[in-house]
Amino acid sequence: SLTKMSFFSGKVVIITGSSNGIGRGTAVLFAKQGAKVTITGRNAASLTETKKQCLQAGAKPENIQEITGDLTNESFCGKLISATIDKFGKLDVLVNNAGGGSLEDFGKRVEDTPVAEFDRMMDLNVKPVLRLSQLSVPHLEKTK
Repeated sequence: SLTKMSFFSGKVVIITGSSNGIGRGTAVLFAKQGAKVTITGRNAASLTETKKQCLQAGAKPENIQEITGDLTNESFCGKLISATIDKFGKLDVLVNNAGGGSLEDFGKRVEDTPVAEFDRMMDLNVKPVLRLSQLSVPHLEKTK
């Protein structure tokens, strides 16, 4: 029987924050479509569960790469991109999904919000997106 070829078959995808939630679901969908996927997050056990779900969706073990680390560490961002290129030879898609927030300061007036909390949110939600995008552009331009 003929199998339908997916647009993402053989494409290489990095999904940040793929150890749970939307990131995990996104990883499973790309894996199901035949993509080679680098999953990443801070919790190794949760990443293992994501890999398990990708395999259950039909991915081959050699097409899923787990990289545990913290995107607020700039050197980790470089490692994430280089490890993906080293393993799969290219990059087609970057999904900047990782992020989070604190409910501790929710509802506070702006003058009551600690600058340190603002810095932490920028370090988690903004800087990694910029850095990973910068590091990915040369590879994404090659694969269009």
